[in-house]
Amino acid sequence: MYLVMLFGLFLGIIFFAFVFIASKKSGKYYLAPVITFLFSGMIVAYSLFLVGGFEGMGYLFLAVGFLVVSIVGTLLLPLLIPKVKSKSFNRKDKISLFLLPILFFATIGISIISEDGYWIIEQASATPVKTEGYRISTISEGSKAVTLQLGEKYLGKEIEVKKVSKRGATEIILKFVDGGEDDKVPYIKIGLYEINEPLKVQTTDGDIFESLGGSWN
Repeated sequence: MYLVMLFGLFLGIIFFAFVFIASKKSGKYYLAPVITFLFSGMIVAYSLFLVGGFEGMGYLFLAVGFLVVSIVGTLLLPLLIPKVKSKSFNRKDKISLFLLPILFFATIGISIISEDGYWIIEQASATPVKTEGYRISTISEGSKAVTLQLGEKYLGKEIEVKKVSKRGATEIILKFVDGGEDDKVPYIKIGLYEINEPLKVQTTDGDIFESLGGSWN
């Protein structure tokens, strides 16, 4: 979540800088921290009323970044305003007003593309089962959880999520390494924003786990 907050700080600085420069002609520089603060409030409202649940928490941390920028920006205004020598846009201002929105939306786009689309809900050691495989359950806001149960073949192993595909059919690829408890098998519960059928859960060695049917709520 600290990374999300830093991401919010970065976007907040870009947003603040754009509004500050855009306010140059009117001289209403107070609009920069005020609008940044209001934007953080919009993110909070979006998080609480439109997203909600676990996914919404990420937006709250994003909003904190904008809030911090608005507060710090307010404190720095007395230092920033005297440095503005003219109310007309110079070449540097025009370039900034053009590039800052591009940087803002490009950063958001890159973050969406690079998002994993999954998270680890629970990971531990467990007693081996006779019939191994996975079950799918529905969690908050329609998101899904895939719970994997393993047999004696995986005693003493640890489990790592190597890849979760986001395009086409959902595919979860797991890697098993030594280092677990000798009399236990690894246990994992993976959260997914969505599952595109047919779901495939397999190891890096090509072993495929079958669905155990049913679901856990």
